[in-house]
Parts: sequence; C-alpha cells; structure tokens
Amino acid sequence: MKNKQLNLTSGPILSTLTELALPIMASSFLATAYNITDMAWIGMLGSKAVAGVGVGGMYVWLSQGLCSLSRMGGQVNMAQALGRKDREASIRYADVALQLTILFGLFFTALCLLFTDPLLHFFNLTDPEAYASARVYMLITCGLILLPYLTQTLTGLYTAQGDSKTPLKANFLGLVLNMVLDPVLILGVGPFPRLEVVGAAAATVTSQFLVLAVLVVSLVKDHSETNILRHSNPLRRSASSYYKDVFRIGIPTALQGSIYCLISMILTRMVSGFGAGAIAVQRVGGQIESLSWNTADGFGAALNAFMGQNYGARKTDRIRKGYSISFRLLVAWGLLITAAFVLIPGPISSLFFHEKDVVLISVSYLTIIGFGEAFMSVELMTIGALSGLGKTKLCSIISIIFTGMRIPLAMVLSATSLGLDGIWWALTATSIVKGIIFYFAFQHISRRSLY
Repeated sequence: MKNKQLNLTSGPILSTLTELALPIMASSFLATAYNITDMAWIGMLGSKAVAGVGVGGMYVWLSQGLCSLSRMGGQVNMAQALGRKDREASIRYADVALQLTILFGLFFTALCLLFTDPLLHFFNLTDPEAYASARVYMLITCGLILLPYLTQTLTGLYTAQGDSKTPLKANFLGLVLNMVLDPVLILGVGPFPRLEVVGAAAATVTSQFLVLAVLVVSLVKDHSETNILRHSNPLRRSASSYYKDVFRIGIPTALQGSIYCLISMILTRMVSGFGAGAIAVQRVGGQIESLSWNTADGFGAALNAFMGQNYGARKTDRIRKGYSISFRLLVAWGLLITAAFVLIPGPISSLFFHEKDVVLISVSYLTIIGFGEAFMSVELMTIGALSGLGKTKLCSIISIIFTGMRIPLAMVLSATSLGLDGIWWALTATSIVKGIIFYFAFQHISRRSLY
C-alpha cells in the first residue's frame, strides 16, 4: 500500500508543501461551499431566518475555542515528536488530544442545552421569527457539537503526520451529502416535509457524522507504519507531561479563538441595532469572505505541520523558505478575492439576498471588507507558521490586542455619518494592521530563534 503520509523534513520544499497544502485548501473550499450552500438555501426563507441561523451559529463558532485547545496542542506536539523520530510520544499526544476533545465536547453541549435562552438573549433579538430560528438551530448544532469537535481534531492529527488527503476525501463526501439534504430538508421535496431552519441544522449534523465516520474508518483500515493514529487509544491514560505540553500549546490558541468570537458577538450585538437585515449580511458576508479565510486557514494548517516537523528536525532553512513560498501564494490569492469583492459585489450579494435593501447593505459590506483580504490571508497563514514553532502565546497576544481594537473603533466610526459602514471599516482596518504585524513578527522570530 502506498503511504498517504508525506515526509515533510526532506525533498523539494515547494512540491512537498504544495502536496500537503492543496488537499487542505481543497477541504477549506469544501467547507466554504458547505457554509455557502446552507446560507443560499436558508436565504430563500428570508433575512429573518438567515439572521436567526447566524446568531445561533455564533455559539457553534464560540465552541471552537475549546476544540482548538486539544486540536492545536495535539497537532503541534505530534508533528514535532514525529520530526524528532519519537514515535511513542507522537502516539501519546494523539491520545491526549482525543481525550480532551471528547470531554470538551460533552461539556459545551451540556452548557448550551441548559442555558439556551439566556445565551441567546445576549444578542437582543427582538423579532420573534429570528429568535425562534436561532433557538432551534443552536439546540441541534450545539447539542451535537461533539461531531465537528472530533472531526477537527482528527483532521489536525492526520495533517500532523503528513496526510491531508484523507480529510479531503471525508469533507468532499460530507459536502455532497449536505448539498443533497439542504433543499430536501429545508424546502421539502417529495415525501419529505418542509423543515426550514430545522432542516438546515439536520443536514449539517448528518453531514458532519458522515465526515467523522469516513475519518475513523480510514484510520482503522490504513495499516501502514506511518499511520500513527491507528495506534492511538483515547481511553489510555498518559503521563501528566503530555497533558502539560498539549495545554501549553493549546491554551493560547483556545483563548485567542474564544476571545475573537466574543468580540464578534459584541460587534453582532452592535450590528443588531441596524435591524435583522444587517445581522443577516454580517453572518452571510462572513461565509462569503471564507473564500479567503478558509483558504488561508487551510494553508496555515499545512504550514503548521510543515513547520512543526522541520522545527523538531532543526531544519531552519526549510522553515524560512516554506514561509516565503506560502507568503507569495497567499498574497496573490487574497488580492484575487479583493478584486472580486470590490468589482462585482452586486452579483455576489444577489445570490444570497432577495430584498433590495438587504442587497444594498451586502454590497457595501463586501466592498469595504474586500480591501483587507490579502492582509487577513497573511495573518492566518503566519499564525499557522508561528504555532508550528510553538509560538502560540505570541499569536494570541497580537490577535487579542488588535482584534479587540475593533470594538472601540466600531463604536466611534458607527457614531459618525458612516453608520453601519463604520463597523465594516473597523473590521477592515484591524485586518490590515494584523497582517502587517504578523508578517514582521515572523521575520523577527526567524532571525532570532532559528539560528
């Protein structure tokens, strides 16, 4: 059997990095298509349903902070252990990552089911239809949050051992199922009843179950020596040092993700003052923007594994060259997205919204947010690179400080004649600043710490 795992510490850098990154980027595109498909079908129910799903989905996003602790902590430590040729340690890090993922998933599920209404009241949704949509969507997706939790952690561990093709296959099958189930369950086709928002949530969790099943089955069936995950056992107890290492790497990332989401929740509350249409644009606009966000984040995941293994092997030249190649590719992609958002925002908006006033808000959002896409791409790929070197604390400090600046900046700008557009400009301005700072942070680290 041909090994699906790549050796990231030898061979041509461009071809090695590309072979690892392309399946991850393709998976990111699938995730983008997954989200956009949901929003396109939900958009047919009206902006109130879109706003409700967007608000309910905020808590799915918030939950990713807990998941990222185990995923990032396991992925980085496992990759570095593989770079050191320490097979036993890499298995133990996988054990710990999966154990923590299960515990965190069950905890967040209980939290959301017990406090659904108080959590939703934070957004001050005054429209009954939007609130009802948010509630049912949150109950279903957060109630089964363990499915995407395990999927994300397994994807990170697969990537750490150099296999990005298996997650791509799993995500592709999940997308196909989701694309079939969305119209069937949301609008009702043939014998199936019209379930609307309930149907959207059901399609999402069913597809997530399929993705997880494919990852687990592939893990069990791959008997190659390089498949470290096959030897992992989440029920096995490991030494406390492995937990400490996972928490050391994972906690900054978890804090960064959670605080980033909390900041977005505060901004969403501010946006809610401009009506349900504004909330719908913010949530759908974020999904459209994921064309660059998911791609950069996916490439950052590949770069994370590449950096981790080469850092463990002390191959510093490959680290610097790998970053340089990735930087050029991601800047080019970000500029392409900028061109699309700035030049054709109307046709893009019309795919998701059918009320004229909401389309106008969406056009303004895409035009303004478009100017920061290349900078955001650099930010996300650099976070992946620095995290692979174990610098998750530095990433968190930069992200939390400058993402946090969005709140006072949005308050000031939205109080001017810009109104709602002031909030969009706050997002773009901080993305530009973060992209620049992260680039120079990596250059500084590479000069001081890699010699």
